[in-house]
Amino acid sequence: MATVLVVEDDPFVRSALIRHLSDAGHAVRSVGTALEALREVAQVGCDLVILDLGLPDLDGSEALKMIRGLTNVPVIISTARDDEAEIVRLLNDGADDYLIKPFSGEHLSARMAAVLRRAGAGASPTAQLLRVGGLYIDLQRREAALDGAMLDLTRREFDLLAFLAARPGVVVPRKELLAEVWRQTYGGDQTIDVHLSWLRRKLGETASNPRYLHTVRGVGVKLEAPADAVAGRTGGPADTGRGYHR
Repeated sequence: MATVLVVEDDPFVRSALIRHLSDAGHAVRSVGTALEALREVAQVGCDLVILDLGLPDLDGSEALKMIRGLTNVPVIISTARDDEAEIVRLLNDGADDYLIKPFSGEHLSARMAAVLRRAGAGASPTAQLLRVGGLYIDLQRREAALDGAMLDLTRREFDLLAFLAARPGVVVPRKELLAEVWRQTYGGDQTIDVHLSWLRRKLGETASNPRYLHTVRGVGVKLEAPADAVAGRTGGPADTGRGYHR
């Protein structure tokens, strides 16, 4: 399962991509402009970007160069353009692969799997780092930091935080949290509420005044960067050395 950012301004294409990726088990975020994409990459991060070239505010090729200035996250270009010279230029500018519209969901999944395998093969330990605003989580070292300060978390608190951070902005149902974090198919909300309360305390927030952890009444819990988080901030555990068509 990967966290995928879909950058596509066509609502029909975007909906189809989101549906296919979600059905395949991926966590999906989507935006319709280049500037929104850059903000997502800088503030939230992801495992892979699917980037359309025909964006309303900035050509996707320029957006690609700007993304490459921020991160080495794998980027798959989604385009209706089939000019060979342009495709070569995009690959030279940092694209990891490309798909020419229209393409099938199975074709997309195969290309994604190949790109993610290549990215993982040469990855350093920092490839296991999740970043949401000023929050950093090193999955390999099982370490977490907030604004550069290490967090003292229990095993279950870390698992809960990492699970939510891998799905930034996504409301996760309590039933899913219980099944995936606690490995239980039944149980009351009290277990989740207690651990959320402890985790909030360590993040310096409360249920009545949340910053990262937000409870959606009757639905579940989500983790997202607060509005005052500094875009593109560096630091944290990794610094210690370790057929779609228009």
